[in-house]
Amino acid sequence: MIEVNWILFVVASLVLIATPGQDMVLVMSRSVAQGSAAGVVTAAGVSVGLIGHTLLATLGLGAVLRASELLFVLLKLVGAAYLIYVGLQLLRIRPAELALSGGAPKSLRRLFIDGALSNVSNPKIAVFYLAFLPQFVHGRAEHPTLSIFALGLAFAALTFLVKAPVGYGAGRLSYWLRTRTRVLAWVYRASGMVLVALGLKLAFERRA
Repeated sequence: MIEVNWILFVVASLVLIATPGQDMVLVMSRSVAQGSAAGVVTAAGVSVGLIGHTLLATLGLGAVLRASELLFVLLKLVGAAYLIYVGLQLLRIRPAELALSGGAPKSLRRLFIDGALSNVSNPKIAVFYLAFLPQFVHGRAEHPTLSIFALGLAFAALTFLVKAPVGYGAGRLSYWLRTRTRVLAWVYRASGMVLVALGLKLAFERRA
């Protein structure tokens, strides 16, 4: 019933989730400012926020994937353009632009809510879901909506499994990265190349 390429999805997802982006910086900065528990709770909030995007992607994509060839191609090209755009932005990052900052102490409940809202209120993540998830659904899947929903939940779970340990040990990790911004810049650039490659793959992929 759920027809997806799980191996490719998990590998690509882990690469993207491990990229030091907005959510990763949020988790790390909260951990540095308030301790490991704050980082883990923030990571949990981020993952719950992704479930909201999963629901939106499921409701919107199910109909599109069954619609006309024109709508499918338009969605594919928009998603591909966005992935390439984000990838190019990461490739242009400079070490001087990379810095982590803490914040005023907050309750664990507030940290959880902040983590969730950082995702739910970000329209770029919604577009990313629309571009990323369909790549791993088999072209002739009988239930593409259900497959996309399962992929979205799996991505949220993988996000927590990666970012919770980062939050737990972010005190040392974030300090190490802040003192080696050139290393962090190359991590961004490598991630940028992955996103550009995914965007090109999506742009030239044919509908089965």
